[in-house]
Parts: sequence; structure tokens; C-alpha cells
Amino acid sequence: MPTISLCMIVKNEEKHLARCLDTVRDLMDEIIIVDTGSVDRTKEIAARYTDRIYDFAWIDDFSAARNFAFSMAGCDYIYSADADEVLDEENHEKFRLLKENLLPEIEIVQMYYGNQLAFGTVYNFDRELRPKLFKRLRTFQYEDPIHEIVRTMPVIYDSDIEITHKPHESHAERDLAAFRRLTEKGTISDRLLSMYARELYLSGTEEDLLLSEDYFTERADSGELELYHLKEAVCVIVRAARLRGDYLKMYRYAMKDIASEGVSEVCCELGNYYEQAGLLTEAVIWYYNACHETGAILNIRMQKQFPLEKLAECYERLGNQELADQYRKEAQEEE
Repeated sequence: MPTISLCMIVKNEEKHLARCLDTVRDLMDEIIIVDTGSVDRTKEIAARYTDRIYDFAWIDDFSAARNFAFSMAGCDYIYSADADEVLDEENHEKFRLLKENLLPEIEIVQMYYGNQLAFGTVYNFDRELRPKLFKRLRTFQYEDPIHEIVRTMPVIYDSDIEITHKPHESHAERDLAAFRRLTEKGTISDRLLSMYARELYLSGTEEDLLLSEDYFTERADSGELELYHLKEAVCVIVRAARLRGDYLKMYRYAMKDIASEGVSEVCCELGNYYEQAGLLTEAVIWYYNACHETGAILNIRMQKQFPLEKLAECYERLGNQELADQYRKEAQEEE
């Protein structure tokens, strides 16, 4: 049976850590805790479960901390967990069976990550497969009897194990502050740009949006973004410009999106502008487009639930109660 190292990075997790470790400790052959600067009882609690506790000076880089934790592991596989995760009884048994029957050629095991919408920051869905269990040392082998080639793609197994994410509070404030620090240092990857835009749209305050506007404008104007990422940047710019009352800029960037099959978020921003201006007939046009003619790119609610609610409000103000009731019912069905 393969051995498993549990590797965790933690900071001020006294509320969560014991709950997490109690659900997985018997499945692990060693537990490695890397602390990045706790000032509460986190390390004291960790010491009840392991003597493999290490300090890592925080350098604003989660990857660096996780890589350090992985470097301390000595078992066949590494299980990566966060302190606010829980493995319930049913999934604990599935994990035990997985460990007993894990084929040696499997290099990555994916598990479902659930309850993501409880404190939604960058996700529009409640459950997704994530890589959680990793073979520590990889063996490269040639494939095919002729014109042989080294297999570089990992062997991945999608399990039916589901981990429950149970944070006590949203991490959005921490994450958005980290994004701002990264953008101040230079350009972030397109992948992080997507996550930054989504987190702003799902969890950011007006201040967060305004603080990010210049960076997203710079990236949108660079000419370097692919169309998909350009649209993500435009969503942030249009909302920030509307909030500031810079309607010329709002329109200028909104048209960049509308000219290439618009997205629901931009349509909703235009609807919001017209609604606030008291131009309800025009607002209806854009909310209808958000709901029926376009798709969401950052916040799935902007594709159905939000514009349906807004259509109900606008038609009620226009004196058309029948249509208001119809759209309100449709909005409730989307909840």
C-alpha cells in the first residue's frame, strides 16, 4: 500500500486546523505543517498531530510556500490540503479504499471540491474536480514500439471523493489585496488576470474595483490580450467607470465588447446606467440582451438571475405588472 505525506501551509488557522486534521490524520503516514507567520495557537494545535512543523517566511507567494512544504515530504504520494477543508465519514471511507487500491502508475488523483459558493470569490459553481493527491517522484518512460517517445503527460485519475470547503469567512479581502500588490510589481499572467477580474466581480467592493481600474485599462490597451481576456478586463473597466460617473469611458470600452458579441456583464452595466438615469425603456433593452442574447464571462448570475430581477423592477416602474410578475417568477426559478 502506498504511503502518503499530508502537506499543509497555514497561518492563523486555530479555528480550523484541528477539525481538518481530525478527518484525515489516520489516512496519512506523515503530516507536514508549514507555518507562514501565525500569531495565534496554530502551531500549538499542529503539535498535537505532528512534530514536522516548519516556519516559512512569507514572501507573498503561495506557490513558494507550497513548494517548500512539498520539499519536506518523504512518502510515495503527497496530499495537499487547506485548513478549512473537511472530509466527512463517507468520503473518508472512499479515501481509505483509494489508498488501498491505488495503482502505482497513477501520478495525480483529482477529488471534488465542494461548497465553494458559501463564500464565493472566484467560482460560479459549487463543485469541481481539483488535483489533490500527487505522486512525489515521477518515473519517465518511453512509449510505443517504434518512433518511441517519452510520455510527458501525467496519468490522472478522477476519483469520486468529495472534500467539503468550510471557511468561517470570505478570503476575498486578503486575495484582492494580494492581487493589488502583484500588479504593482508588474504584469500578472493571463490566468491570474482572469481570477482577479472574477474575484472583483463576485466579491469586490466599489473601492476594490476603482483601485484596479488603471491596471485593467493598461492591460486592455496593451494589445497583448486575447479576446477572451480582453473581455474580462473590459467588464472591470466598464463597471469602475460607471461607478466613477465617467460615462464616456464606460461607453468607449463597452463598445469594444459589444462589437465582438457582447457579454452579459457589460449589458448589465449599460442597463444599470440607463435605469439610474430614469431611461427605463433603454434599460430594458440591455437587461434583455444580458439575459437572452449574450453569456456571462465572470459572474453567472449576470446571465439570468440578475437581469431577470432588473427586468421585473423596470417593468413594474413602467406600469406593466404582467411582465413584471413574469420576469420575477423566472428570476426566482434561477435561484
